[in-house]
Amino acid sequence: QLQLLEAGGGMVQAGDSLRLSCLASGRTARTYTMGWFRQAPGKEREFVAGLGRFGLTTDYSDAVQGRFTISRDNPKSTLFLQMNNLKPEDTAVYFCVASALLESTTPRQSDYDYWGPGTQVTVSS
Repeated sequence: QLQLLEAGGGMVQAGDSLRLSCLASGRTARTYTMGWFRQAPGKEREFVAGLGRFGLTTDYSDAVQGRFTISRDNPKSTLFLQMNNLKPEDTAVYFCVASALLESTTPRQSDYDYWGPGTQVTVSS
């Protein structure tokens, strides 16, 4: 089993930056494809960014491409999401996800076996 716990959310102003982290425990995060989803109030959960199992591939949604960067610190079993130039429309609960089967990321929620509880990001204009 793998447990995921996000941290780093908060309330910022438009144009600011935040870095989310996701600590994996239970098994080494190096064997999983990992990523981030988010859910804004009244909206469906959506894919944000993903990092392939071996760290060779990254994927981003069009909404965050060029502003967000996903990375992983394998020795610390931690996934990061660096979010720059934040916009009010980035306001959401952000979830860390992991898959034991995927080689690379997909935008489908059902493909991910493990989910963290989420961390709130609020961006004011």
